[in-house]
Amino acid sequence: MTKSYQKYRSRIIFISSCVIIVWLCLSIRLIKIMAIDSNHYRQIGFKQSQKQESLNAVRGNIFDRNDVQLTKNIIHYSIGAHPQKIENKNKLASDLSKITGRDINYYLNRLNNKSSFVTLESKIKRSLGEKIELELPILIAERKSRRSYPHANIASQIIGFTNSDDSGLVGIERQFENYLSGTNGWIVKQINVAGRRGSFHKTSLPRKNPIDGSNIQLTIDIEYQSILQEELQRRIEESDAKGAMGILMNPQNGNILAMASLPDFDLNAPSASPLENQKNKVVTDQFEPGSTFKIVAATAALESGKISLSDEFNCEEGKVVIDGWTISDHEQFGVLTFPQIIANSSNVGVIKIAQKLGKDPLYNLSRNYGFGSYTGISFPGETQGVLKQKRDWSHMSLASVSIGYEVGVTALQIASAYASIANGGVLLKPQIIQQIINDKGKVIYSAKPEPIRKVVKAETMSIMKDILGKVINEGTGYKADIEGWSIAGKTGTALKYMNGGYSKKYISNFAGFFPSENPQIVGVVVLDEPNYGLHWGGYGAAPLFKRIAQRIINLDDSFEHHKSIKKDKKIKIASKKYTSPTPLSTKNIFSSYTDGYTITPDVRGMSIRKAKSILIKNKLRPKFSGSGKVIWQSPAPGTKKAPGSLCIMGLD
Repeated sequence: MTKSYQKYRSRIIFISSCVIIVWLCLSIRLIKIMAIDSNHYRQIGFKQSQKQESLNAVRGNIFDRNDVQLTKNIIHYSIGAHPQKIENKNKLASDLSKITGRDINYYLNRLNNKSSFVTLESKIKRSLGEKIELELPILIAERKSRRSYPHANIASQIIGFTNSDDSGLVGIERQFENYLSGTNGWIVKQINVAGRRGSFHKTSLPRKNPIDGSNIQLTIDIEYQSILQEELQRRIEESDAKGAMGILMNPQNGNILAMASLPDFDLNAPSASPLENQKNKVVTDQFEPGSTFKIVAATAALESGKISLSDEFNCEEGKVVIDGWTISDHEQFGVLTFPQIIANSSNVGVIKIAQKLGKDPLYNLSRNYGFGSYTGISFPGETQGVLKQKRDWSHMSLASVSIGYEVGVTALQIASAYASIANGGVLLKPQIIQQIINDKGKVIYSAKPEPIRKVVKAETMSIMKDILGKVINEGTGYKADIEGWSIAGKTGTALKYMNGGYSKKYISNFAGFFPSENPQIVGVVVLDEPNYGLHWGGYGAAPLFKRIAQRIINLDDSFEHHKSIKKDKKIKIASKKYTSPTPLSTKNIFSSYTDGYTITPDVRGMSIRKAKSILIKNKLRPKFSGSGKVIWQSPAPGTKKAPGSLCIMGLD
C-alpha cells in the first residue's frame, strides 16, 4: 500500500460504504416498486393516460303553434393544436390542407407560432370536423353547436338570439334559457403512448350523458306573423312613419298569434342593426293612446247605470274648456246620444260622460281593464304603463284620462282590454308559450287560459261590442270595414308627449276584433309619427288593420263567414255633420296615401242629407252652395279622386 492510500484509507472506506448503502437502498426500493407496489403504480399510470372531455348538450329548438321550426342547431367544429408537441409540421399541414382545401402555407404559419396553443379552424362543417378528428388525432377537434334562424327577421324580437357561447341574450332565447340550454355531460377517453387522443372509449371508463334542452312551442303563427310584419312595413313606407307595431291575439284564451314592432332586425346578423331594433315595443314601450282608451269611460257609464243608451249630451260644437285648457273635437258636433259619442269619437262628449260619472268609476274600470299593471306575459322587459292614483289627479285628470291622455299604455295592454270586451268580460293573462317538451318527448308544461279578473258583466260587454260595431259601420272606423264581415273596433289619435310638452307629432292607432258576433282575433296596430293626414287613427291605422284582417281571412279557412252586424234597435246613430275626421288642412295630406283612389258618385237630384252621406261614404268631403236639391257637382260623376278630396255641389 502506498503512503497516500494509508493516509486516505479511512476516508475511502467511508465513501465506499456510503455508496454501497445507497445502492442497497435503491435496489430495495426498486424491488418494492416492481414486485410489491406494481399494481398501485400501474393504476396511476393508467389514470394519467386518461382525459375527461365535455359532452355538450344540444340546445332545444323553438317552434310556432303549427310546429314550424323557428330555430336550428348547426353542428360545427373548432380545430386547434399545441405547436411544440408536433414533430413533423410540414406533413401535418399537408394532411390538413388536403381535407379542408385551404393553402398549406396558412397552416404552416400558424403551426410555427410560438404560442402554446393555436386555432387552425373555427366553425368548419361537421363532416370536415369529424374527418379531422378521426384521421388527425394529434389535433384538438372541439364539437360545437351554432344557432341558426331560418326566418331571419320574422318574429325576431320574439324569438331572440344567443351569444357565441350559445346562451340566450334576447327574447324567448333569454327568458327560457334554463329550459333550452340543457345540461352538459362528460366522457373519459384513453390516450395512447404517443400522447395522442384515441377515437375510442372503453366501456369501463366513466361517462355522464348530456341532457339535451327542451323544445318550446309558441302560440305564434308564423303565417300571421309574416302578414303582420309585411303590412306594418308597407304602412310605414306609405305614411313615412318613424315606426309601427302590432299584435294579434285570440280573445278566447289569451294566446298571442303575432306580435311585432318595426324597424326590426335579422336574427342571423343582429349586430348589423341598431340595438333599439331588438326591443319588442309591443311589450316594453308605453304611449298615450287617445281615443282607443275611450272604452273605459264607455264601459264605466254602462256598468254604473247612471247613463243610458238614449241619454243625449251637448257637445258644444266641438269645444270645452277645462281648468283654462280648451279641448276640441275633430268636428263640430251638437247634441249626440251616448252611442253616437263613441262612434264619432267626440272628446267633448266623452268628457261630459266622465264628469257625470266622477273619477272613481273611471279609475276603477281602468284598473279592471288592466291598465297601470303588468299583464304577466312570460316575456322579458314588460312595462306596467302609467295610471296615476286618484289622489294624484289634477283638475284636468278626469277629462284627460277619459279621452286617453295622462295615461301610459302598451299595445299589449290595449289588446288585452279589447279581448275582454270580445270574450264577454274576462281579462285573461296573455300567453306566448303553448307548451314545453323535454328531451324525452314529454310535455312538461302546457298553457291553459288564465283568467285574471271579471272586468264587468257579460251584458255590459255585449252592448260594448255593438257600440264598437257602430264605430266601424257608421263612425270614424269605417276604413276598417270588410264587406261581408262584422268588424268592431275603435280609432285613436294622440299627440306625442315629448321633451316636457305635447309636440306636433302623432300616434295613430286602432284596436278591434272580428267576427264581432264570435270574435276569434283581436288586433291592435300603432303608427308612430305618420305624415299629417294619416295621423288620424281612422285614416292611418284603421286601413292597416283592415289589410291584416283581410289577408288572415283569405289565408285561414277556419274562419266562418259572418255577415255585417244587424242594426240594433237599442242603439241608434242619428244623422251628424260628418262620419269621419276632417283634416285641419288639405295641403298634400294625402300625397302618400296609396289605398287607392275613389270614384266620385253621382249625387245630382238628391237632398243635402243623402248626398252628403253618400259622398262621405265614398271618402270625399262635401261642400254645398245654395239650398234645396243638388243640381250640379264638381268634380263630375265618375271622376277618379284621391280620398279626402273636396266635392262641391250646387243646390237649387
